[in-house]
Amino acid sequence: MNCVFIQIRCRPATAYKVADAIALREIHSELYSTSGEYDLLVKMYIPDGEDVGKFINDNLLDIDGIERTLTTLTFRAF
Repeated sequence: MNCVFIQIRCRPATAYKVADAIALREIHSELYSTSGEYDLLVKMYIPDGEDVGKFINDNLLDIDGIERTLTTLTFRAF
């Protein structure tokens, strides 16, 4: 499994609705509201053999209220 962190910027007044939609899909390991340029931070594990971009597009980015994302791929844990 490949670990990715996704920062999500939501349209104004939609962050809690977006977070609820993510939680209902049960696709995340951890989900936080954050301050700053992005509203939410999601930790996800992408199954081995899956295309990371396609997996994120198919399972996350169709949620209404998401305006922009920034995905950080990880390589190893220490």
